[in-house]
Amino acid sequence: MDPLTLFGLASISAMLLCYVMETRAHWWVLGFAACCALSSVYGFLQGAWPFGVVELIWTVVALARWRQRFQREKGDPAGPPSHGSDAP
Repeated sequence: MDPLTLFGLASISAMLLCYVMETRAHWWVLGFAACCALSSVYGFLQGAWPFGVVELIWTVVALARWRQRFQREKGDPAGPPSHGSDAP
């Protein structure tokens, strides 16, 4: 296996691990975002730019999810409202 393929395998595997662990802590969501960014880099380096673009979009979505969850867990009153079971 060449180094680029190993990089892709590692980034996708780490992304899957972070996704599975997301419910445990907001840091796993941030890890998922970072792994999405690494997967995007892999896609562009490999020449599969549509994959790179999609992973870049997932990076932005995951960062927004992390920010919301981080603010909710820290009790930040300026953060977005919670849409969980405790919503009015």
